[in-house]
Amino acid sequence: MSDPSSTSSAPPSHTQDLPWLRYIPWLGPKILKRRAERVVVPVIRLAGVIADSGGFGRPTLSLSRLAGAMDKAFETKGARAVALAINSPGGSPAQSILIASRIRLLAKEKKLPVYAFCEDAAASGGYWLACAADEIYATPASVVGSIGVISAGFGFTDLIKKIGVERRVYAAGENKSQLDPFQPEDKEDIARLKDLQADIHAQFKEWVTERRGDKLVAATEAEEDLFSGRFWTGRRAKELGLIDEIGDVRSVCRAKFGDKVRLPVVTPARGWLQRRLGLDARGSFVGAGSGLVEAALGEAERRAWWARLGL
Repeated sequence: MSDPSSTSSAPPSHTQDLPWLRYIPWLGPKILKRRAERVVVPVIRLAGVIADSGGFGRPTLSLSRLAGAMDKAFETKGARAVALAINSPGGSPAQSILIASRIRLLAKEKKLPVYAFCEDAAASGGYWLACAADEIYATPASVVGSIGVISAGFGFTDLIKKIGVERRVYAAGENKSQLDPFQPEDKEDIARLKDLQADIHAQFKEWVTERRGDKLVAATEAEEDLFSGRFWTGRRAKELGLIDEIGDVRSVCRAKFGDKVRLPVVTPARGWLQRRLGLDARGSFVGAGSGLVEAALGEAERRAWWARLGL
């Protein structure tokens, strides 16, 4: 395993940013010691499917849900960097862009480096988030990559005929009912969907290329596979340049900032009313019987995202 402290882009030590303090008798060493003891790297947990809506007991990743936690992490007193603990199979491209853009904006404003740590998976939109970091780490068995776009659904045309259901749809605009699951597939609808996917895929490739730059492997074979939607283990991802090193948040941050570094986890806060009424972070009643159906559907959707990665 490579030594995380060997990366060339590591920020200056917290005891070196004010070197003149060591020359002040008595007071200088005390200040340096106090600064060393308060070194903090806030950890933002980015775990779950990326989507704007969550639901019953099913937290998701969205800008609206994470904005407060991100602001808090970057404003933490004594912070020398911010860590992203990522465990996501992907989801909404728009929310991926919004979250990643906010991370880069805060990093620039606060002049703090950002380190991403891939856990079980940083795939598809999860890898989009990882690319918001200055350095990316993963375990040897993490699932990394899946740089592509997917759309999946069902067709019920034969089913409604068998059960005698008549579908009634009224729309203004010839393309308003495109991709209707209760109608036979239309070639023009599919072509328009693929055009949309190709555009988003191009944006994904541009983002990865912009953020990873020369770190990406330049071999022809690797280039053909890199943006194909394939995913790899963390060990293989390092060889391809998708991540920088193998490592976890605690070992890497200790190597960079010393054994006394603190790693507080910053999570989205619940309001007073939510806590009193037993609501989750999205505003749903925890344990409410009325949400059982929604919970079952949400769990099925969540499992489908993870199943694409074999997890």
